[in-house]
Amino acid sequence: ELTGRAIQGVGAALIAPSALTLLMMLFGHDPKELTKALALYGAAAPAGGTAGVFLGGLITEYLSWPWIFHINIPIALAALLATGPLMPAGRSQRGPIDVLGTLTVTLGLGTAVYAIVRAPETGWASAQTWTTLAIALTLLTAFLAIQARHREPLMRLSIFHTPNLAAANLTQLLLGGAWIPMWFFLNLYLQQVLGYSAFPSGAALLPMTVLIMIGMITLAPQAINRLGPKPTTITGLLLLTAAMAWLSQISPNGDFTTDVLPASLLAALGMSLAFIPSLGTAISSARPEEGGLASGIVNTSYQVGSALGLAAMTALAAANGSSRTGDLPALTNGFSAAFIGAAGIALTGALIAAATLRTRTTAPADAAGG
Repeated sequence: ELTGRAIQGVGAALIAPSALTLLMMLFGHDPKELTKALALYGAAAPAGGTAGVFLGGLITEYLSWPWIFHINIPIALAALLATGPLMPAGRSQRGPIDVLGTLTVTLGLGTAVYAIVRAPETGWASAQTWTTLAIALTLLTAFLAIQARHREPLMRLSIFHTPNLAAANLTQLLLGGAWIPMWFFLNLYLQQVLGYSAFPSGAALLPMTVLIMIGMITLAPQAINRLGPKPTTITGLLLLTAAMAWLSQISPNGDFTTDVLPASLLAALGMSLAFIPSLGTAISSARPEEGGLASGIVNTSYQVGSALGLAAMTALAAANGSSRTGDLPALTNGFSAAFIGAAGIALTGALIAAATLRTRTTAPADAAGG
């Protein structure tokens, strides 16, 4: 199972930055067209994610759980066959693979996540927790040292000198750290407290997903054009903060229409307004020839934030009772703590975006070309 998940991760790591790079190649010359393309790209992720949860629940309930893996095979084959005819050809550049850098960053992040997840059981002040975190820090420090000295590094550190790129990536990291835990614990609340089975819990996420898609495709581009990327990003993160705080008020005797639906829709609106402008700022801040690197970095930032945020909120929830299966008040208290923690992450993202993102007066593509 672990080997299969690792191979899945490698595939996703190759696809995500390639997709963003392709968008930059095709639409980077026109900021408005790039915003529209990123909106469609952003909307595809929640649509696919919810479709997976929805169909996964349906398959699990009416077939059997192994089929959730089998069904991916024809989908992947169809996508692979469509790639050749539909995707434009690009120039290939061969270079050495930074194996040592890849190993140190992968092991470092994995060790950090492991330490955070295990901390509620071993104790935050225990020698095991601190030793594991020290190993993670050592590996990540080694990764940075390797990147600074390697002739063909996995991540060229000087790219972070580009205005707005580091700030936008930090915003994406915190956005992932807030959003993914919310999605995860909302689903757990539906199933473990409200008693929804897999299929109804997936269906319950559909309203939120539909609003995210509408927000990313229509509202976010309009807000960016009228207000600019920075105010739109900050507004989205503040709305997400409010939604998390609202969700933290969940009750053991709650109801979907009052405890979940309104707050989840507000969260969807916040996510749609924060994700598109911060993503666009991150990849369009770099020079065109660095688009691939910038795309890889921003995707990594979001994924790392998601992993660390989920690990931290899982530990926080467990410390507040979420591990007591069947005890509805304890479960609710744990999930509520996770929502409060996620609200803190989103608020931190809003404050950092307000302090560090710069307001552009010229389009990134034009500035790069001029």
